Amino acid sequence: MNAFKKWALAGAAVLALGGAPQAADVIKMATIAPGTSAYLTQSTMASIVNQEQDDYEIQVDATGAATKHIIDMAEGELDMVMTSPTVYFLMKNGKAMYQKIKKAPELSENVRLVFWYPYGAYHVLTYADDGMTKLEDIKGKKVFLGPPGGGAWNAANQWIEAQTGYKVGEDYENFKGSWSSAFQAFQDKQVDVYINGGIAPFPQVEQLAATNKLTILGPSKEEVDNQSEDQLKPTKALGRFLDVIPAGIYGDGVTNTDDVYSLGAVVGVVTRSDLDDDTVYKITKAFWEGAEKMRADAPWLDRVTLDYAVQEGGVRLHLGAQRYYEEIGLEIPDGTKAQ
Repeated sequence: MNAFKKWALAGAAVLALGGAPQAADVIKMATIAPGTSAYLTQSTMASIVNQEQDDYEIQVDATGAATKHIIDMAEGELDMVMTSPTVYFLMKNGKAMYQKIKKAPELSENVRLVFWYPYGAYHVLTYADDGMTKLEDIKGKKVFLGPPGGGAWNAANQWIEAQTGYKVGEDYENFKGSWSSAFQAFQDKQVDVYINGGIAPFPQVEQLAATNKLTILGPSKEEVDNQSEDQLKPTKALGRFLDVIPAGIYGDGVTNTDDVYSLGAVVGVVTRSDLDDDTVYKITKAFWEGAEKMRADAPWLDRVTLDYAVQEGGVRLHLGAQRYYEEIGLEIPDGTKAQ
């Protein structure tokens, strides 16, 4: 059994048991549903930490929405959750989904960064035998953008509209479902286009490409170089950027012969500022030291790096995490340092 499978099975055991040995303090972590890169990264983090030390056991809950998880964490119901620079900005300023939560700005003061990681590029997937080769070909098709109302849905919708001018519900049909139901529907060919973000090579795409020829829709480098500011506007938003899915990274199961450019996003693991410094230090140390041991067996982890982890994203580091990063000599931007 290779290292990646070993870690994955360990993570599955944590989820299945829903608990932890009595000798270890339980750390409650929430993330979004299986089938996403956030779930993959944070369940892998839990597996690594649980394997590397005996003081803490991370228990993962992969249900619910990240926008609510961060409120629950700030109120003390959870210990670590996923967020993004955009979501944190909205919470801090009481905007969008936090407009009616009057205590959201105050609660944002109890949020601290453990590390940022890439959500990955949005993979716009189709079956090769459907004949679609560019984003404009989705006109009239049934498309899964992400669970309705979620951050992924909004990002994918903005990317498609900026690139093509198409509006959801007018120019193409929106398949409404969860990550798991949409994935199954795509496998059953009840959905024409399935969009999910992931660090290439994303295991979910590898799974699909093992049994079917796929095509990833998106502009080439030459096309991107000639696009307008409006077409690339989603890549300039807070916590987003222009990402690339390298040609050949998925082998013969994906037909693209050129790099595909797409929307990328920054997400991260955050914790409560009032969580014990020593706890956060030990968890941070265990994760990074354990991750180093399994990079060869999990190529997507090559993008989860220390420099990426401490970039400026609007959230200050937890003092415990900062202690580890300073201990190893990592240069931390002033905007990320704990105050």
